[in-house]
Amino acid sequence: MQWNRTIRYRLISICAVVSLMAAALYGCATHGQTGSLAGAGVGALIGQAIGRNTGGTLIGAGIGAGVGYLIGNDQDKKAASMQQAPETGVLGGTKWKAVSMDPVPSPPYETYLIEFGQDGWLKTTETFSDGTSKTDKEHYRVAGDTLIINNPGYMVNAKYALENKRLKVMLDEYNAEFMQVK
Repeated sequence: MQWNRTIRYRLISICAVVSLMAAALYGCATHGQTGSLAGAGVGALIGQAIGRNTGGTLIGAGIGAGVGYLIGNDQDKKAASMQQAPETGVLGGTKWKAVSMDPVPSPPYETYLIEFGQDGWLKTTETFSDGTSKTDKEHYRVAGDTLIINNPGYMVNAKYALENKRLKVMLDEYNAEFMQVK
């Protein structure tokens, strides 16, 4: 009889650990939560094996949960630090004023400013001779010597070059030169 009871407890323990690990792998939002659940399961098994009683199982589960959480939380921190910021390149945080555009936009502008944010947003402000202005915001990123500007419905890939606080933007049908103001 004792042998059957031992086998039954071991099977129940294995099923409990497998259930905890399945929940940890498929039902947790963070590595910290996953580690906590997995650690609790493994700790419970070790605690039962060492103490052979409920107290040992509970102590093992508690210690395992804590250690598992610490390991998983460290993985979460590493993953968060590896998240890349928008690829703004050397343009991020700069502001430019148009010096020339070919062809000249219609209606012609009095001033044309572009500002590259560190957050991947490009803000364009056109001021016209009658004093009105128009501002647009678009997403941008830099890949090598290509400036990629996009919003829902369009994407523009333009070659660009920086030289002595001058920014040249070149497309097949459009060329512009800007002077850095910030």
